[in-house]
Amino acid sequence: MSIEAEVCAGWAKFALTSPATITRLHGDFLVDRLTKPRKTCLTGFSYTAAVTPFQIIGLVVLGLAAGAFGGMLGIGGSIIMIPVLTLLLRVDHHLTQAVAMIVNLFVSLPAMMQHHRAGAVRWPLVWKMLPAGLVFIIIGVNSSNLIPGEALEKIFGAFLLYVVFDNVRRLLTKRPEPELHEQRAGWLMGSLVGGATGFVAGLLGVGGGIIAVPLLQRACKLPLRQCIATTAAFMCFTATVGALRKNLTLQELTDSAGVSLGLDWHQSLAIAAFLAPTAVLGGLFGGKLTHALPLNWVRVAFIMLMLWASLDMLGAV
Repeated sequence: MSIEAEVCAGWAKFALTSPATITRLHGDFLVDRLTKPRKTCLTGFSYTAAVTPFQIIGLVVLGLAAGAFGGMLGIGGSIIMIPVLTLLLRVDHHLTQAVAMIVNLFVSLPAMMQHHRAGAVRWPLVWKMLPAGLVFIIIGVNSSNLIPGEALEKIFGAFLLYVVFDNVRRLLTKRPEPELHEQRAGWLMGSLVGGATGFVAGLLGVGGGIIAVPLLQRACKLPLRQCIATTAAFMCFTATVGALRKNLTLQELTDSAGVSLGLDWHQSLAIAAFLAPTAVLGGLFGGKLTHALPLNWVRVAFIMLMLWASLDMLGAV
């Protein structure tokens, strides 16, 4: 058995362990971290997040779903994880962002491996995107700790509606993928896409694929599969830096009255431990689907996800 297969088997064994056993593996750490009353930054009311077996199963399933969609569509999975975590655990939005940024790495890494094997990653473009991406994801995280991101969410929600329209048009008119001579993958475009993706990823706590994939489509004129693959590789680096910055600054966060939210990286790491194992499996599966499914199927899935993400950002769902 290969090292990769052994790793996947180990993750699967942990992920499929019964909720009771998983709870014992964590001991009382997760419950202790999540059941203390916290004060939300939005409402000022205290809440108690009791961890139940149903919620644990929900986290395991969520990790698999986020990993599969994230790996297939070149996103980290945050666009799925953040709203579901908020509904499932009723915890602070900053905490769900911190959790999602950790899990993004576990989604993008196995997906990137599949895309690399398929020869779809544009590595020269990844290196051009990275410098600006790493700088701006830190700026984005710092900004998210200071200001609300509602206005930016609505702007990008409108942008994603345009992307949906453009991809529906491509689907219906059956336009061919961009030719090599049409593509623009120089330092200028790479830096612009990397910087914009990094900032949005840090600000909203997402992997950045919801921005990078359409930008690579429109600005760099890459084929859809290469957009997805290149974004997954890019996120392997930016997700690591963003997750570290967000989680290490959680304890500094306060509400509008200056009262500490009582958050720290132990809480986010404990929740991420339930999501990560199945996210790895989902990322491997989703990465294979990108290259196994017909292009139109991938495009339809991309359109559906972008439509849901845009409506969510615009507050319509």
